[in-house]
Amino acid sequence: MTVQDLQHPGAAGVQILYQDGAVIVIDKPAGVAVSRGRAGGPSVDDFLEGLRQGKRHLPQPAHRLDAETSGCLALGRTKPAMAALGALFAGRAVEKVYWAVVVGGPCEDAGVIDSPLLKISSQAAGWRMVVDDSGQPALTRWRVLGRGEGLAWLELTPETGRTHQLRVHCASQGWLILGDAMYGSASPVGRHGSSVKVAKRSATGQVVIGSTTSPVVIGGSAAPVVIGSAPPLVIGSAPARTGKRGVGLPGATARLATQSSIQAATAPGNLHLLARRLAFTLETRVDVEAPVPPAMQPALRLCGW
Repeated sequence: MTVQDLQHPGAAGVQILYQDGAVIVIDKPAGVAVSRGRAGGPSVDDFLEGLRQGKRHLPQPAHRLDAETSGCLALGRTKPAMAALGALFAGRAVEKVYWAVVVGGPCEDAGVIDSPLLKISSQAAGWRMVVDDSGQPALTRWRVLGRGEGLAWLELTPETGRTHQLRVHCASQGWLILGDAMYGSASPVGRHGSSVKVAKRSATGQVVIGSTTSPVVIGGSAAPVVIGSAPPLVIGSAPARTGKRGVGLPGATARLATQSSIQAATAPGNLHLLARRLAFTLETRVDVEAPVPPAMQPALRLCGW
């Protein structure tokens, strides 16, 4: 197993986490799409020539990551390797572990989200994924790794690989991933648009959570923070009370992240979602972890990392 920085005109600074004759695992940077889209912008396609390293064919990604998500991305270096990797991913024989930092978080320490996902689209709003009983099955296992400052650090293990699965599953529980401009600021993630809860800081410094059906944006000096659909709650110096979806945090005091930390965390390109670990067996056992990107480190430290 090797960790190196690939220096190539088309792939400067791309970190190789592992490579052998059949596979390369890179640390895909946030803001880089796996495939080049119609709108252009940087993509893994730009790196492929630099990753060829003497092979006859360009390496090809064996799975997908959202453009905003950083971390482990596996590429096959030969056609047989690509076929074998495709079979592993299709057969759910690949271990995938993600880290996320969310606002609020669950009351419990571990659990499962089993909610089908459906792709919807409109001319005005474009496409997005929603929780809907008519969608494809989607299951995510989660575990709390740390808490602090009104945030939670989650380990997410998807059993299925639906588009935007982790982002929508977290949002559907009221645990919005920091920096998620798509599911943290648009309309509710449910198919039929039930109301969401919004947190605002009062003149006394308390955070009062009430109900709204209007779209809201995370971040900004006057913007509210979407929290989820738990019962109304006031967070201050009194012991925290939480609804069944875990908006508050256990302990004597529960607080939202400070305004400055929310602003920094929700800046464009700062989705706090990392493809932390990828493990599978091909010609040999591959078990790789991606480093935590600088954009995620301050929020993780607030949670005890």
